[in-house]
Amino acid sequence: MRYPDGGGLTAVERARREEVRLAAAELIEAGASDREVARRFRVSRMSANRWRRALAGGGREALASKGAGGARCKLSAAQLGELEAVLDAGPAACGYADQCWTLSRIADLVWQRFGVEYTLAGMDLLLHRAGWSLCRRRHKLHYADLRVMPTSRPGWQVAA
Repeated sequence: MRYPDGGGLTAVERARREEVRLAAAELIEAGASDREVARRFRVSRMSANRWRRALAGGGREALASKGAGGARCKLSAAQLGELEAVLDAGPAACGYADQCWTLSRIADLVWQRFGVEYTLAGMDLLLHRAGWSLCRRRHKLHYADLRVMPTSRPGWQVAA
């Protein structure tokens, strides 16, 4: 399952579902039909049949949870910590004139520092999992001289 917040199942939820599959295995071994298993555990008959085939092919071990899904992170925990420190320092610390991190800038930074290549979509996912979020300006600036930009609007900064 995929959720908008990047979730999926927690370890507790995966363990609970594994218990359901193992309980269903007892019914299947007792001779229950796919329809009976599906009704008892409130799953589709297709899931019950998939469990039956897995049980026949690999025993109860085939019904065990395989852990969290999705691709593994290409960066180590230490590298992720270093990346977060660099991002916290801001783009100016990396030589950029403005205070705006973009996915392509961060992907270039990861390539230069760690030798790991990410697509922009992959970088977006990595940052989301690390707790970073995308920020977009709500208003376009129509001022030629940023020093006269009004400061009363929330989120706007005066350029020095």
